[in-house]
Amino acid sequence: MANSALEIVGLLLTLIGLIGAAASTGMPMWRVTAFIGENIIVFETRYEGLWMNCYRQANIRMQCKVYDSILALPSDLQASRGLMCCALALAGLGLLIALLGMQCTLCIQNNDQAKRMVLIVAGSMIIIACICVLIAVSWAGHVIIRDFYNPLLIDAQRRELGEALYIGWVASAFLLIGGCMFVCCNVQSEDKGLERYRYARTSDFVNYPPQPLQPQQLVVLPQTQPQFQPVLSRHPSTNYSYHSRYPSVRSGVAYL
Repeated sequence: MANSALEIVGLLLTLIGLIGAAASTGMPMWRVTAFIGENIIVFETRYEGLWMNCYRQANIRMQCKVYDSILALPSDLQASRGLMCCALALAGLGLLIALLGMQCTLCIQNNDQAKRMVLIVAGSMIIIACICVLIAVSWAGHVIIRDFYNPLLIDAQRRELGEALYIGWVASAFLLIGGCMFVCCNVQSEDKGLERYRYARTSDFVNYPPQPLQPQQLVVLPQTQPQFQPVLSRHPSTNYSYHSRYPSVRSGVAYL
């Protein structure tokens, strides 16, 4: 019962992490214009994402344009796009595989070991998806921070961390917790079923010398007499164990 509740919690956490990773992948708020210096009044904000860049004017209207080519993106955004797509695929497949191995489903019946192995595989895939998301958002964040403190860049070229990066970090945390719950719970349940015997090193023991084998006295068992079984025959038998009222044929011939 406890494992079933933990599996449901892990499934919900994985689903939340998958939704967060998908939102982070589609949002254009990976890089946001940094307003520094003497400019206080801001009329335009620029957002750069994995798939498009957008402009917002005076917080009223936003215009977006999809990138013409993936080669036009910086190297960190190109790698982040591939890693986020891999993370979504792994998390989605891990979620579907986890549904097959949960105790509340009837996909795999009468085989608890197979269910545990399926959940361990699903949890491993979810953890790998978490690592992909974490690498993508951390790499993009590192490049943004490095360029922000680069003295060779002007203020108009500096960027800040966008909302998509924070959502990606939170989604990776949910995926990590969900995957660990799938893996750890099933590994512990598998170990509990095994009986382990531990021997104390400080226990007192006595070595007994080997004793020679002594011949044992033979015992003669009494044999029972075989019992005669009645045999069917065409000829009349002369051995009777009871007194008959009618004389036999031989007795009649002897009387004559």
